[in-house]
Amino acid sequence: MVVLLAVSSVCALSLGTPYVPPHRLVAAVLEGDTTLAGIVVSELRLPRLLLALVAGACLGAAGLVLQEALRNPLAVPEMLGVSSGAALGVAAPLVLAFSLPAAVQPLPAIGGAALGGGLTLLVAGIGRSPSALLLTGAAVAAALQAALLVLMVMADQLDLQLIYRYLLGSLSARTWDDVTGLWPWLLVAVPALVLCAPVLSVLRLGDEDAEALGVRAQRARLAALAIAVVLIAPVTAVCGPVAWVGFLAPHLSRWFAPAAGAVRWLPWSAAWGAVVVAVADVPARLALAPVETPAGAWTALLGVPAGVALMRSGGRRRTARHGQAASVGAREQPSELRKTAAGVADEVAPAAASHHAHPGEPGPGGPTSPALGTIGTEDPR
Repeated sequence: MVVLLAVSSVCALSLGTPYVPPHRLVAAVLEGDTTLAGIVVSELRLPRLLLALVAGACLGAAGLVLQEALRNPLAVPEMLGVSSGAALGVAAPLVLAFSLPAAVQPLPAIGGAALGGGLTLLVAGIGRSPSALLLTGAAVAAALQAALLVLMVMADQLDLQLIYRYLLGSLSARTWDDVTGLWPWLLVAVPALVLCAPVLSVLRLGDEDAEALGVRAQRARLAALAIAVVLIAPVTAVCGPVAWVGFLAPHLSRWFAPAAGAVRWLPWSAAWGAVVVAVADVPARLALAPVETPAGAWTALLGVPAGVALMRSGGRRRTARHGQAASVGAREQPSELRKTAAGVADEVAPAAASHHAHPGEPGPGGPTSPALGTIGTEDPR
């Protein structure tokens, strides 16, 4: 992960037009280089890289929160109506010509994300099995996307191009203002995320066990959804719905640490989400240069097959562990039986020898009974 992060960061800051050698990056960033290369690195490429890292970390952490709270590895923002609702909240003011200050631009995205997630929980029923949320979330997401298509029909040509590019998830033309606009929301989400992590480990046991341990499962699940909304919506308001990062990053963290719990998976999932978006943004900017492609297209193209492969690999590893444990138990069981049988034989042998040596003395079965003839029985007379 460190190697991928370092290589992608150097490529993001160096490659492009103009090309900046890696040994000049420190001078361009720290010493305030006033050349064209220094301005491009410090004012365009560096905020874009930081935004990719922050957005990926938020999406990765939100994906793990949803998967652990709902106990389903397929519970991702794209399948629960959260991302579709946030996109609808961003597109509606643009099409309807509502001007909003920069400070409150994430609010429509947060409202739309809360609307999508709340509708999913309301329609599916909070108390039902978490597996039912996936089909319900897909239906809610389809309904919100239909509403978004209606808005796109109403938009003019310029707004339609902006919405289309936004829906694919792009980091193009992002500045320091976009990065600094995320910090107030992160100051709210990160402490709540730290407090939520131990509860996720309890929810993983199931609703009945969580209730027995004193955790109200329905309220905890709603709180987890609220934290995921606060993490996803500001990122979606700035970058658009960068697809399937919340699906791939949690599976990467589980694959590298299968025996850990939600408390350890959470920071690793955030780190892997940052790496995934940073790596995907490099070909998004350079593959078809001078034309930029959306980063969300690359994360969806690479994230879905990689996530499915990780799920299959993790399932095979769990099956192998269970099979190994079963084989070890099967090997240990006959040995225990042999030990038990040997112990019984050792106890019976002295009694039998004693009876044959002194047939007239009282034995365990009576004065003249065989040593093993009536042990544990009574004379019917």
